[in-house]
Amino acid sequence: MTQHTLELPEVDLVYDVHGPLPTVDGRPPLLMIGQPMDASGFRAQVKLFEDRTVVTYDPRGLGRSKRKDGGVTNDPETQAEDIHAIIEALGVGPVQMFASSGGAVSALALVTAYPEDVSILVAHEPPIDCVLPDAQAVRRARAAYTREYQDKGWGAGMAAFIAMTSWEGEITEEHLAQPAPDPTVFGLPTEDDGTRDDPLLSDRSWAVPHYEPDLETLKAVPTRIIVAVGEESVKVYTGRAAIALADQLGQQATVFPSHHGGFMGGEFGYAGQPEAFAARLREVLQIN
Repeated sequence: MTQHTLELPEVDLVYDVHGPLPTVDGRPPLLMIGQPMDASGFRAQVKLFEDRTVVTYDPRGLGRSKRKDGGVTNDPETQAEDIHAIIEALGVGPVQMFASSGGAVSALALVTAYPEDVSILVAHEPPIDCVLPDAQAVRRARAAYTREYQDKGWGAGMAAFIAMTSWEGEITEEHLAQPAPDPTVFGLPTEDDGTRDDPLLSDRSWAVPHYEPDLETLKAVPTRIIVAVGEESVKVYTGRAAIALADQLGQQATVFPSHHGGFMGGEFGYAGQPEAFAARLREVLQIN
């Protein structure tokens, strides 16, 4: 693995190249991206793709990538420009891409603006509100867990986030009327450390679920877009969003093993099925 820093006017982007460039076998590199997760979240997958050149990166303001623009918000279109810059810096033509969660939203923005950058995109559970019939209720639930975070700190905010994202089916008045859960039920701390800059729980990443994809452009781009959903996620918010987006793009969501973090190992306390996930990703990349 080699670490690189791409110095841009607004940010120093750090990315890692696992394997040779140009690739030995002529296959394009496989770029794996997330949001608000940095490159560390793909450790399990990188190990399972040792025969491929894999590229990972830390989005601006996260991990090792330092912002110089004075901003704190995470905007998919801005991050799409960052990813485009990294692909240009690689200098090997279009990449294949596996993008998860907010990274999948940035990837959709990328192929909308730069369709020649990516030959095939596996967009895994992009959290996009506007494709859902209960979009307004989802936004009320998000505002509720953000408010819980602002009022009481990380543990309380994370407990409310888990309650929202694990709710099965459309967000209802019943869900919205429920009291905020006790953090200790989820093994979370009740102490407040005073910080309010968490990219997941604050409003800094609201631009991600508020993103409105250009569906007609996405249908027309040369990039082969595959919307993926975890088999355990089909009834919860991110899974429902993936299924709805796939439908609006004229396809069925491609089912992957496990849940929203199904590609990860157990190092983050949210273990998926990384081996089965990698096998499915290989299958999808070869078939399509």
